[in-house]
Amino acid sequence: MTIVSAECTSFKVERYQGIHDFTVDVLKIALYTSAASLDATTTAYSTTNEVASAGYTAGGATLAGVVVTSSGTTAYVDFTDATWAGVALTAAGALVYNSSKANRAICVLSFGANKTSNTTTGFTVVFPAPSATTAILRTA
Repeated sequence: MTIVSAECTSFKVERYQGIHDFTVDVLKIALYTSAASLDATTTAYSTTNEVASAGYTAGGATLAGVVVTSSGTTAYVDFTDATWAGVALTAAGALVYNSSKANRAICVLSFGANKTSNTTTGFTVVFPAPSATTAILRTA
């Protein structure tokens, strides 16, 4: 199976339909094993091939610090890094989704390889510095 980083096509359509409001909706991030198939065609969160580990709850973590802003002609979104403290797990990617709107998919993140944590280090998804050229979600 494969995980391919992408903004989900369904999310692109739903933006124009006014379905998502990042200022009030609850956005989440779920972790997946290398057995998952996630890419631009992913439309919703699913438990299929989601990480299963003590200390990790199905559905993942709520994203905090959601900031929508712009620079020049590019709008972008920033999130606080997502952390699972004290968990030992292996994940190959993640799905950011809107749990307020029927778990609709927003974007897929591929980690490029399996990433493993232990109970001492925990697991953290580090989002890049927010800018018009580096943010995970951006529209020019």
